[in-house]
Amino acid sequence: MNDSTNDPMPRKSHAKKKKARDVAQHDVAKHDAAKPDDAKRDPARPEATKPEVVASTAPEIAATTTVHVTEDSAHRALYLNRELSQIAFNERVLAQSRDRSVPLLERLRYLCISCTNLDEFFEVRVAAITHQLDFGGTTGPDGLGPATALKLIHERAGKLVQAQYDQWNKVLLPELAAAGIRILDREKWSTAQRRWLRKYFRNEILPVLSPLGLDPVHPFPRILNKSLNIVVVREGKDAFGRAGQHAIVRAPRSLPRVIKLPAELSGGEHDFVLLSTILAAFVDDMFPGMQVKGAYQFRVTRNSELLVDEDEMENLAHALKGELASRGFLRATRLEISKDCPNAIVKMLLKNFELPENVVYRVDGPVNLNRASQLYGMVDRPELKFPTFRPRKLDLDGDELFAEIRKHDVLLHHPYDSFATVIDLLKEAARDPDVLAIKQTLYRTGRDSVFVEHLIEASRNGKDVTVVVELRARFDEEANIRLADKLQEAGVQVVYGVVGYKTHAKMLLIVRRERKTLRRYVHLSTGNYHAGTARTYTDIGLFTSDAEIGEDVHLLFQQLSGLAPTIKLKRLLQSPFTLHKQLLKKVAREARHARAGKPARIIAKMNALTEIGVMEALYQASQAGVKIDLIVRGACSLRPGVAGLSDNIRVRSVVGRFLEHSRVYWFANDDTPEIWCSSADWMDRNLLRRVETCFPIERPELAARVYAEELDNYLRDNTQAWELGGDGNYTQVQPQQGEAAYSAQGALLAKLCST
Repeated sequence: MNDSTNDPMPRKSHAKKKKARDVAQHDVAKHDAAKPDDAKRDPARPEATKPEVVASTAPEIAATTTVHVTEDSAHRALYLNRELSQIAFNERVLAQSRDRSVPLLERLRYLCISCTNLDEFFEVRVAAITHQLDFGGTTGPDGLGPATALKLIHERAGKLVQAQYDQWNKVLLPELAAAGIRILDREKWSTAQRRWLRKYFRNEILPVLSPLGLDPVHPFPRILNKSLNIVVVREGKDAFGRAGQHAIVRAPRSLPRVIKLPAELSGGEHDFVLLSTILAAFVDDMFPGMQVKGAYQFRVTRNSELLVDEDEMENLAHALKGELASRGFLRATRLEISKDCPNAIVKMLLKNFELPENVVYRVDGPVNLNRASQLYGMVDRPELKFPTFRPRKLDLDGDELFAEIRKHDVLLHHPYDSFATVIDLLKEAARDPDVLAIKQTLYRTGRDSVFVEHLIEASRNGKDVTVVVELRARFDEEANIRLADKLQEAGVQVVYGVVGYKTHAKMLLIVRRERKTLRRYVHLSTGNYHAGTARTYTDIGLFTSDAEIGEDVHLLFQQLSGLAPTIKLKRLLQSPFTLHKQLLKKVAREARHARAGKPARIIAKMNALTEIGVMEALYQASQAGVKIDLIVRGACSLRPGVAGLSDNIRVRSVVGRFLEHSRVYWFANDDTPEIWCSSADWMDRNLLRRVETCFPIERPELAARVYAEELDNYLRDNTQAWELGGDGNYTQVQPQQGEAAYSAQGALLAKLCST
């Protein structure tokens, strides 16, 4: 896998990478834009198919046009733009904030989640397209050039931001106040509250601030990514006789963004003031003897991709540590600023951040609106939150769990089934004297992970422990470096994966001596070994002692840790070698069945669908008569329901209490159905540039359960589902007349959990 001739993405020269760093600090080629020549060099990707697509009713296709899908065509009319589709997902998240059937504090969280998601979108996707604008290329299979794409992105994102602040100002603030939860502007402070807040400012805030006047000796300071800042307009002279104009006040991240007022000052227990409001109110105290004419909060979003030349470095961890130090100060992609900020100041900020005018987002409220999510944990009002639930847990302890897995495969559907069962198995393995070896992948695991503690315990108990830690998991790089160091200090063998390929597979392998033989116990999952997200993400996990699957997982760990050659797996599919190719074959098989008049259908559930080879195969299958249902939570570049192209394809997205994270693929296969679960979405990066696993669910009752709970269940949802149209717009599904409301997540909570 390290042979450069087999690399799906050819490496840039060192000089070219340095140039990319100077311009954008972003190596977009490594994770988002495979070119046709690259595809020909990929051993996992066959030559692209070239189906003929007949007349379409999509607005971009003339009624009499015949489009040939080739590697050279732009495909503008055949595919939706990935970035615009991602913004549409955040619009659906924001819609949850408008749903009055959702508890009030949960609606606040949905608003904040949509803001946080948009931050990451600008840090990653907009940064990537800005890089493409400098170096050329298209943004994806839709064929949009980067300049056009950025224009459309900012137009669509601007509308989303306006909707977010409308929801905050016009809906949530009044409803929170009516519920006894007030976020007080300074105009509403009483004399006693103002006195208390000024004292709080002088004692708790002012000592850690370092306001900076702007003059030739004090140039514009470095502004950290997504930090809260105040630009101040001053008049008068300071102690040295210098005329004051502008100053910058940076709010350290050590300061709380939401401050709770004492109940005795308000007559209520839930009165709050935002840090940005306090800074603006008492900014005069920072500039004694001068007159403050205005104070305007702003925030800049920056590129957050780390650029590491994996071919030329000697130590990935050391290289990443060096990059992490500068991540917060990379190229700017967006400026958020107070709505009333004068144009002259906006122009000054744009000049300093080297940004064009169309990336300014003037907001009517806090520029860091996502920080309002802190209110959720500060307010103890259970009636304003989702009801608590108790996940179902296997009543098995110690050796009983091994015995159960020996007897038959065991399936867990999180968060409805407790993740504690996975933790219990590792805990037992760490202490069981018959366990000889443990191997595990870690991608995201959270702070103070119980998995890390059990792996360390196992090592100290004399077991051979190997952990594949993916240091390049975006935004978790620093945490993963720390846990890798901690594991190594305890004697655990830590492997960083494969150069050029993120290890995204979720695997746990336990080798146990039973009588005179060794038996392998395996856990495979669609989601991370993260106890926190396991309570809020939906995922499928499978325990098995199947000998062939155990051998496959053993070979995969050998490949990851020992740089073994290409391996032939018996039961599992693997990216970047077999998964993509086999998906195309399975889709083509359904098309053959449909042409022969045999039962043919595809149902698949995933986070995102953007890989052109899979989409072309799905279009061909649709033209052959295969009924295709796709449940795609986030970005989808496929156009469904287009006459002559995708008449037989339906796409829906479900957004609810839990983040839909599981990946499940079902193929009818002439009434001999197959169902697979995977760590991989149908994206270029997952299928071609990551290490992923895809595992079959073969025990009949488990296959039936996955089909019922993960597929049929979600196709029945008529309250939290959204249907995608061929024009790229989503429409929320509503119960038909006489039809009962049905929530897929609600049905699983009622069936599998207790309160």
